[in-house]
Amino acid sequence: MHTGAVNHSGGKGWMAEGLQEYSLVIQADNVVRQQVWMEQQDLVLKYGLKGQARAGHQITIAKFAVRDGMEETLMRWIQRICSNHRSFVITLNNYSGHPPHTIYLRIQDQWPIQQLIRQLRPVEDYIRSSACPPPIMMMRPYLDIAGHLPQSVYEKAMPDFSRRSFHHSFLANDLLLVKSSPYEATNKTVNVFRFLPGTYELYQELS
Repeated sequence: MHTGAVNHSGGKGWMAEGLQEYSLVIQADNVVRQQVWMEQQDLVLKYGLKGQARAGHQITIAKFAVRDGMEETLMRWIQRICSNHRSFVITLNNYSGHPPHTIYLRIQDQWPIQQLIRQLRPVEDYIRSSACPPPIMMMRPYLDIAGHLPQSVYEKAMPDFSRRSFHHSFLANDLLLVKSSPYEATNKTVNVFRFLPGTYELYQELS
């Protein structure tokens, strides 16, 4: 499975090749989203950023580009997998960064997400067998606070964030299929795939 960037044209280049760009993501809960929003506002004000820092409210577990007409088959495969996968706890624990431009929240136990990614192998195989670029499967997932920061801002902000504390757990109940376009300001959620309800012990863990 791929865990990093793939050498492809991306964006409008993919569109020209008849490919559509998608992501599979897990949405953070309202507590995390509010906290991330406040941290972003702090970045904007403290470091004089123009405009908003990129919103961080979801954990990307896969990115891929596929040909027109493959969406329905992809959704059937993903639905089959998610309908047999139980909800699980995600714990976000403190900050880290990807030099020179991304600050993110660490996922304390990545095993449940990695297990889900492994179960998505039939989706990966289908994409590969359809003469599409190899999918990017995020085996080291994270939730980014801000991406594409100027390097000078990153170098000032990262030491600050590394001294801050953050700890919050939430229940991942579903997986979203998101479609992006270089011509649209926001991405489009194509479908939401619900997991099986979690066990009693899982809910006790969150209480």
